[in-house]
Amino acid sequence: MTRPLLLTTLLLASMPVAAQRSPAPAAPDAAAAMPSPAPEPQGFTYSPDGRRDPFVSMMRRGTESAIGPVRSPGLTGLSVDDISLRGVMVSRNQYVGIVQGSDNKTYIVRAGQQLLDGTIRAIDKDSMVIVQRVNDPLALEKQRELRKAIRQDEAK
Repeated sequence: MTRPLLLTTLLLASMPVAAQRSPAPAAPDAAAAMPSPAPEPQGFTYSPDGRRDPFVSMMRRGTESAIGPVRSPGLTGLSVDDISLRGVMVSRNQYVGIVQGSDNKTYIVRAGQQLLDGTIRAIDKDSMVIVQRVNDPLALEKQRELRKAIRQDEAK
């Protein structure tokens, strides 16, 4: 190589890489080069589009409220577990039961009266027989008989 060509090559090799390149055109405005911030979401809404809601229990199928079943006032709103037999008396030659509900009210019941989940079948001089409807898909029998005695609290 000739001496001038060698000096030019060495000069070019010793220069920084950024200086060798041609300068890039400057951005006209720095604010225009930055992307604009995305608008903040106001709230999330679920659009099912034919799909089931993943937050609703598959056992309930979304038909019941989250609070529980709506109960009617009075004896028909009380379940079998909510009542206790407090006494029995005779009225018109048949036994009538005196029951106390979980609402601390006293009710007079006769055989055949409906409860929330059962029916009173019979009343004896010291007990009451209730047929309870069982809501269990695995149960073989859909009803069961319960016997509530007058002195149920003292027997425990």
